[in-house]
Amino acid sequence: MSLHVTDIVQAFEEWAPRWVAWERDNVGLQVGDQLQNVTKILVTLDVTKQIVAEAIARKTELIISHHPLLFRPPSSITMSDAVGELILKLAQHKISLFSAHTNLDFTQGGVSFELAETLGLENIRFLSPLKNSLAKIAVFIPEGHVEHVMHAMTRAGAGMIGKYSSCSFGTKGTGSFRGSPSSNPFRGKRQSLEFVKETRLEMITPRAGVNGVIAAMKTVHPYEEIAYDIYNVENPNPNFGMGAFGTLLKPQPLGTFLKFVKRTLGSGTLRFTGRTTNEVQNIAVCSGAGSDLLSDAIAAKADVFITADVRYHAFHTAAGNIALVDAGHWETEQIVLKPIADRIRAVARKANEPLTVWITKHITNPIQTM
Repeated sequence: MSLHVTDIVQAFEEWAPRWVAWERDNVGLQVGDQLQNVTKILVTLDVTKQIVAEAIARKTELIISHHPLLFRPPSSITMSDAVGELILKLAQHKISLFSAHTNLDFTQGGVSFELAETLGLENIRFLSPLKNSLAKIAVFIPEGHVEHVMHAMTRAGAGMIGKYSSCSFGTKGTGSFRGSPSSNPFRGKRQSLEFVKETRLEMITPRAGVNGVIAAMKTVHPYEEIAYDIYNVENPNPNFGMGAFGTLLKPQPLGTFLKFVKRTLGSGTLRFTGRTTNEVQNIAVCSGAGSDLLSDAIAAKADVFITADVRYHAFHTAAGNIALVDAGHWETEQIVLKPIADRIRAVARKANEPLTVWITKHITNPIQTM
């Protein structure tokens, strides 16, 4: 038995689920066959001619990229089109392509978290936790079956709150029912008014996972007809979000910290605003184009916000409020390639299957500096 593309995709999306991605993003398996055997994988930020040629030369069956090759549905796939040519070459050599973009940005241990760890930050948390993504399920369960139902819902993804799992709350009460002539009640008699000691079990779950949790609950619940409620909740999601926030072990001058950032990320140049003599300790980061989170960084009382693709007017907004640093798009994201490779290798070890994972030897950054 060997690993298949679908095994890699499933394991990856347990870490960075598709539903977390920005709604206009295109993530997941973009080219290939889910049932294809996988023994060699190439990890990259971008999919370019160089990357496809490297994958062919290494005889890989799967490329894992951060930036999707297909951002939007193509109108045609031909050799005269740059994207079409890459798709056809991948298909010709039976190489699948899986992309994890904003779902990898928005998850714990994802791109921004890895950037924060690379820069030596401690007590890392999301800068802007995901909003409007949670639901609460309340289900009524007879005595003696609560723990069984709770475990089933947990396995389906309910009950995760930050660093804690299996989170639930139960309220005891009395339920009533009268079964029809064709009913088959778990307790009591049909057509008789029955009163049963029950527990109202409440658990949080991602909205995208509600159907799966309900299905899991129904497989173990003893009732023929199950009473349950679903509520959308507005709580920020502690498990997913944008950017990251942390602290340096000791305060240091901004100029000293920026030299460390430039050296650590390999940035050819840094664009920034802020006084280099100011002491800094509270640091906000967002890999890639994250200047839309500038107000979140200011609200978090960060001394510095490190991101990329910063617009001119964002520097004006930051001036006097926060040190804003543009460290480069590729530079702030390439740090996630090793964690991706390490996680995939762990999947193979757990399955006791042979798998070779390479990080591309090419620098796909198209931007040059002088």
